[in-house]
Amino acid sequence: MLRFRTAAGVRDLVAGVPWRRRALEAVVALDLPDCCIGAGFVRAPVWDALHGYTEPTPLDDIDVVYYDPACLDPGAEAQAEARLRDLMPGLPWSVRNQARMHLRNGDRPYRSTAEAIRHWLETPTAVAVRLGDGRPGLLAPLGLDDLLDLVLRPMPYAQAHRTAAFRKRLETKSWLKIWPQLRLKWR
Repeated sequence: MLRFRTAAGVRDLVAGVPWRRRALEAVVALDLPDCCIGAGFVRAPVWDALHGYTEPTPLDDIDVVYYDPACLDPGAEAQAEARLRDLMPGLPWSVRNQARMHLRNGDRPYRSTAEAIRHWLETPTAVAVRLGDGRPGLLAPLGLDDLLDLVLRPMPYAQAHRTAAFRKRLETKSWLKIWPQLRLKWR
């Protein structure tokens, strides 16, 4: 069970698992600017803990996000993924430069990783963790309430402009089946 329903508790839960800590260290080794691991890497262990699961829910991918407007080449992302596969083989790495993701989403250019995370589709996914000076830090531009309260809701932006994409993720991710205590809410 999640002992502390706080940012520190979430950080400890994620970074306290040895393989997750090693994954964070591998990402630090890439030396990418404004870099962290987000989405299910944080969300899934929190929801698992709140559901009392003793076995971790498998991850479809490990979302490494960074912000580098000086290098928008997708090839750089592929190189980073290859390096992570060398450092920690067998994990489903996905690396994306948030400085170019606005193009895919039809948004204005983002100015940071935190701003890009604010445009992800659902509120409990908009959280990430990174190591700084060897200690974990949490990036949660919208806070942790929905994540910790088991609320699944679209971001305000997604509800207004990307409802179909949100509904598709609900269908394909099966979150409501995997974590049955989740409550789907609309603003």
